[in-house]
Amino acid sequence: MASHEIEALAQALARLPGLGPRSARRAVLHLMKRRESALEPLLAALKSVSTRLSTCSTCGNVDTVDPCTICRDPRRDDKMLCVVEEVADLWALDRSRLFPGRYHVLGGRLSALDGIRPEDLGIDLLVQRVAAGGFDEVVLAMNATLEGQTTAHYLAERLEKFPLRISQLAHGLPVGGELDYLDEGTLAQALRARRPIS
Repeated sequence: MASHEIEALAQALARLPGLGPRSARRAVLHLMKRRESALEPLLAALKSVSTRLSTCSTCGNVDTVDPCTICRDPRRDDKMLCVVEEVADLWALDRSRLFPGRYHVLGGRLSALDGIRPEDLGIDLLVQRVAAGGFDEVVLAMNATLEGQTTAHYLAERLEKFPLRISQLAHGLPVGGELDYLDEGTLAQALRARRPIS
């Protein structure tokens, strides 16, 4: 049996996404065995982030500075804006290094079942950013869920009055995916989005 403090640490880690009770206990054992090389740097990093963490007032990203590092980057294309549901989506897209523009985080997606309405999200701030001018294209990078697509359609309607191109991420077959293993929704979207072979 571990002490109350060690058990509390394991329970705290088990609440993190992707970690269950067993994985959390293994992580605690790893941290205890490598106190100087793993535990102490982790504690210092957590303390530093917890005191400096903030939400970017421009785009909604989470960073230790406001405006965030992405919004401060002068190499970004100021004419392109990518709208995402959550910060995790922004980070995933930015990790790919394929989108050179700016971002806007909604903070969720429209959902009648969950009672999430347009005023509960960062949609008005998005409209204000677009109305201020400067963007040539807005990319709606919503998740391929019913709520995500509903949100994308709502945003397209709100933004259609502005003189810019509104685009959406393509959905369909993943690279290396086999048809037999795909769900009907993915197959249907792939068929709808088919294009000629040049």
